[in-house]
Amino acid sequence: MLVVCYTSVVLDANLVVAMALSDRHLFLSRRLVTDNGVTDGGVLVNERGTIEQLVTREQADKIIAESDGKIKVVDGGELALLAGVVDSHVHVNEPGRTAWEGFRTATSAAAAGGITTIVDMPLNSIPPTTTLENLKTKASSADGNVYVDVGFWGGVIVGNDDSLQDLVKAGVVGFKCFLCPSGVDEFPNVGPEDLEKAFAALEGTGSVLAFHAELDDDSKPTNKKIKKKDPEEYETYLESRPPNMELNAVSLIKDFVDKTDVRVHVVHVSSSEVVPLLVKARESRISQGHQAWRAGVTAETCHHYLTLSADQIPKGRSEYKCAPPIRDKDNKEKLWEYLLDDKLDLVVSDHSPCTPDLKCSNNLEAWGGISSVQFGLSLFWTGASSRGLDLTAITKYMSSGPAQLCGLQNRKGALKPGLDADLIFFDPDDTFVVTKEIIRHKNKLTPYIGKELKGVVKKTYLRGRLIYNDGEVIEDPKGKLLLNI
Repeated sequence: MLVVCYTSVVLDANLVVAMALSDRHLFLSRRLVTDNGVTDGGVLVNERGTIEQLVTREQADKIIAESDGKIKVVDGGELALLAGVVDSHVHVNEPGRTAWEGFRTATSAAAAGGITTIVDMPLNSIPPTTTLENLKTKASSADGNVYVDVGFWGGVIVGNDDSLQDLVKAGVVGFKCFLCPSGVDEFPNVGPEDLEKAFAALEGTGSVLAFHAELDDDSKPTNKKIKKKDPEEYETYLESRPPNMELNAVSLIKDFVDKTDVRVHVVHVSSSEVVPLLVKARESRISQGHQAWRAGVTAETCHHYLTLSADQIPKGRSEYKCAPPIRDKDNKEKLWEYLLDDKLDLVVSDHSPCTPDLKCSNNLEAWGGISSVQFGLSLFWTGASSRGLDLTAITKYMSSGPAQLCGLQNRKGALKPGLDADLIFFDPDDTFVVTKEIIRHKNKLTPYIGKELKGVVKKTYLRGRLIYNDGEVIEDPKGKLLLNI
């Protein structure tokens, strides 16, 4: 008599964890989401937690029939089965500012949000990730404390160009720099001369240099003029960081694109006005026969820029403050248009938390950062589905795109044979309301409290192992550090 062992997605989480991956697993869904569309099928996972094969429903039935009960079947039914999200822009802040956020809380929130890989930014930890020794210090804090896999960005600051190649060898995914003050003293911004040295150090490494692309313009409103306005009004803060700051920065970056083969990336694009400049820079690289992904010129935007608009922001509510700022509704819609035209490449959280005392009502003095890592997938799906996009948009912009940026495309970001079996079961039709009680990141500050979002993560699997189950993170951190040290 044939015995088939089914592991339903409603089974007790501890039972599923106890099964570990001593056997091959077959994950099934009526809505299997791949790069090619949405089908009825499954993902066969080997004992190492690697995707062995994508199968149709008919192939799955045959595999089950021939398995003699040796394949564990996880059938999600009508729940969508997608590749785990890769969030390539997360500020964890540990060590040094662990009161703002730590690896356990950040990765727990990520797992609950369907994120199976985060990439930590080089600031605002102390020390910042600007030398090999500093990277080792940060990795030591993270080791054994991560529920999802964690990659790391290095940082470019004044005078650390001699450290960059050591960081590349250690496995950082790339480097981030600021063209304006970063907000923390230990991570100073760089100028053109510093960039010349950084590009020279990175030439030929295959690495990427990412920019916080705001550059001051003395011809625009002075601080004296801004101070005459009410600092609790969001419009006052918005005026202090006009779109031309982003235009100035991208113009500078574009000047370097023609002089180097190093990949460049612009983080958190808020102003739609800069996108045509980025497109021209990419076209210039294409004309030179550049073979890197997207010709080595890429850009991201964030959930808050695609979800919120300046007219929605109440007075004195600095949990909405970020840099660059959230702009008007027309700008938001233009960003969506550019994203769907493939002129922007990925969507990330820029999760940048802080303690409550730093989020005062004064928008000019409050810390600029928005916490959203747990809710990014649902934020994106709420906006994407309302614009007629299907589930493949999630994979394209939130999994595959970030993985490509970070050089993880052979391990993460898609449902393909040979990649890690990082999977999520997702209900695209269900909704929920963001409340403080469900927030897993350390400080329960976010502009999304009280908002109803569409799309609920039901299960998250890391290399085939269940790490989040219907509201509960499995308390056994199994994430890996994606480093060579």
